[in-house]
Amino acid sequence: MQDEREDVFSKAVRAGKRTYFFDVKSTRGRDLYLTITESKKHTHEDGSSRYEKHKVFLYKEDFEKFMDGLREAFEEIDRLRGTAEYARDEEPLDRSSTGQTPFTDLNFEDLDKKDS
Repeated sequence: MQDEREDVFSKAVRAGKRTYFFDVKSTRGRDLYLTITESKKHTHEDGSSRYEKHKVFLYKEDFEKFMDGLREAFEEIDRLRGTAEYARDEEPLDRSSTGQTPFTDLNFEDLDKKDS
């Protein structure tokens, strides 16, 4: 029997020694899920290197709760960075002046629609 699971979407985000992979996949039953992988390069003194990987699996029944938690965490980060207590060395996450929020483009609802 042929394996009917498939990769639907993949996005790699490079950030220094780390790379984050966001992979949307489909199960044999055509349910969608997301894997988030952090890959960190470790270089040894002899010049050789190895990669340490950590992976999170996010299933469709958790998309909304995950999104809510992530949104809340980034809103708190933005609030805290607006105080003098925490460093702010890059663009603020709050884009309210442009009518956008940090997660304007993030929407797991579209994944559920493909599922039905």
